Amino acid sequence: MAFYVVYIQEAHPTDGWQMPSNVKDKILVASAHTFEERDTSANVCVVKLGIKIPALADDIDDTTEIAYTGWPDRLYVVDRGGHVAYKSAPGPYGFKPPEVEKTLQCLVN
Repeated sequence: MAFYVVYIQEAHPTDGWQMPSNVKDKILVASAHTFEERDTSANVCVVKLGIKIPALADDIDDTTEIAYTGWPDRLYVVDRGGHVAYKSAPGPYGFKPPEVEKTLQCLVN
């Protein structure tokens, strides 16, 4: 079993829908125009949030975000065959960890 965080397009970029809370918290990230820019933002996010789960950055064409409708946030369980076994409602309010746990238990058993 493996768990990953996938960093997709910036939700509240300085050149887009900037949130006042981002300004207050000094989370000021522009929209990425290259993979290198996105990767840098992903790495900063992982460090600042203290994320311990391995993180991946979506490509600049947003392939993962488009395929999985990851914006704004989603929780997914993908089985060994590559099929989506669970997809949460948009987060963070749609996150239901007990549902993820139940899905994982079914896949393991």
